[in-house]
Amino acid sequence: MQQDAYDVVVIGGGAAGLSGAMVLARSRRSVLVVDSGEPRNAPAAHMHNVLGFDGRPPAELLAAGRAEVSGYGAEFVTATAISAVKGDDGFTVTLDNGRQVTGRRLLVTTGLVDELPDIPGLADRWGRDVAHCPYCHGYELRDQRIGVIVSGPLAFHTAQMWRQLSPHVLFLLNGSAAPGPEQAEELAARGMPVVAEPIASVQVTGDRLTGVRLESGAVVALDAIAVGPRFVARSAILESLGLKAVDFEMNGHVLGTHIPAEPNGATAVPGVWVAGNVTNLGATVAVAAAAAQTTGAMINLDLIAEETREAVGAYRHRISTMFEEDAWEERYRGKDAIWSGRPNPQLVAEATDLSAGRALDVGSGEGADAVWLAQRGWQVTAADISTVALGRAAGHAKSAGVADRITFSHADLRQEAPAAASYDLVSAQFMHLPPQARQELYAHLAGAVAPGGTLLIVGHHPSDLVTTVGRMHFPDMLFTGEQIAATLDPSLWEIVAAEARPRPHTDPEGREITIHDAVLVARRRN
Repeated sequence: MQQDAYDVVVIGGGAAGLSGAMVLARSRRSVLVVDSGEPRNAPAAHMHNVLGFDGRPPAELLAAGRAEVSGYGAEFVTATAISAVKGDDGFTVTLDNGRQVTGRRLLVTTGLVDELPDIPGLADRWGRDVAHCPYCHGYELRDQRIGVIVSGPLAFHTAQMWRQLSPHVLFLLNGSAAPGPEQAEELAARGMPVVAEPIASVQVTGDRLTGVRLESGAVVALDAIAVGPRFVARSAILESLGLKAVDFEMNGHVLGTHIPAEPNGATAVPGVWVAGNVTNLGATVAVAAAAAQTTGAMINLDLIAEETREAVGAYRHRISTMFEEDAWEERYRGKDAIWSGRPNPQLVAEATDLSAGRALDVGSGEGADAVWLAQRGWQVTAADISTVALGRAAGHAKSAGVADRITFSHADLRQEAPAAASYDLVSAQFMHLPPQARQELYAHLAGAVAPGGTLLIVGHHPSDLVTTVGRMHFPDMLFTGEQIAATLDPSLWEIVAAEARPRPHTDPEGREITIHDAVLVARRRN
């Protein structure tokens, strides 16, 4: 089935989008990459300064990247994202094919559009023998006759960089103002002629650029042209979310428009992130990919922080409700039987040799312990917070023929302390509560033990948390026998045992492991 909800929707499948998607997919996030198939560098035959891919076609990098990202489980769709709306569960993105997808986060890597001067024939040669970046394509044009068209505020500085690559560089003013005295001197010193006239067209012979025709009709012979376009961020999807493109400045000069963002890619709209040329107009392929790698990692951390907040909220809610009557009633109603029907092993170990008397079975559940005690002559009070559990326990007692020896009590012993000094055995098996509630309950239970009687408290030992037993992770609710023993007045109690007792267990994966019961056995002094 086609999935429509993802952790992250990446809009733009170029180097930046694929790099961000890689980080997220490797972090086991569900990722959808929406790609219109219109990479900015599509006209270029080769990429450069991309380590490991230098000189190779841009399409090869994208194909390899898509294959790698797909291998980690990310999905792709060929479409254009036309709008996005923020909702309670994230962002709903509408695609031009009518499909709607949602993402908890958006990573927008839509890049930019290069707006070239309106010179006939110029755009046709873009990415071939018309270039803008000396670092991307300069080496391939080395030693050729290169005309640098003044089309922006950085043209003079760009000319100096092209002069590093060729001794045959011309400075084409195209009708703009003449350079100042200092710049003119530098151009002259570096041997770069200045051509003042406006350019009428680009001259091409066969499939090779041969020069530019000036408005006067004169032709300046050239092998290549360097021109700085106006960079315009592809920001429509972001503007639908209220993020407006603003001027992009470099060294005090406006080079185009971009979407402003924090260095890590976060925008002013929480949950929306950007990377690559849509925010950094000067980013090359490698820089865009590196930035998106960082942004992808930050998105993953942002999701982790959200998930942790939600987990803490759910954890607190569960602690505050899981021990209440409604929760226990629901739990028992959910299954025909919750427990094994066998008595707890530590009860059997400690009570087998005790003389029968009056016993209090705390949290008696479905009655296995109470029935076992009654079968051995004990008069048992079985107390539980759940009426469903007590009903089942009564049925089991009747079937075992010991109903007359068990009194079933619907009670919350946290609030209703049992009668003081009334029982020869008080047994609490695996009664796990938050520390304060546990302390109060166990004080009530200790008070219910008659002189000469036994207090038996058994729980899951904290060491079980590091095993594969698969138990609920509530560290504060686990205890040791020694901790419980420390709460008893030594003048009133003899500690018979306070220890961790090992026993074999099979974990959810079927492995045989050893777990431990925290056991306290204490005898009330006469």
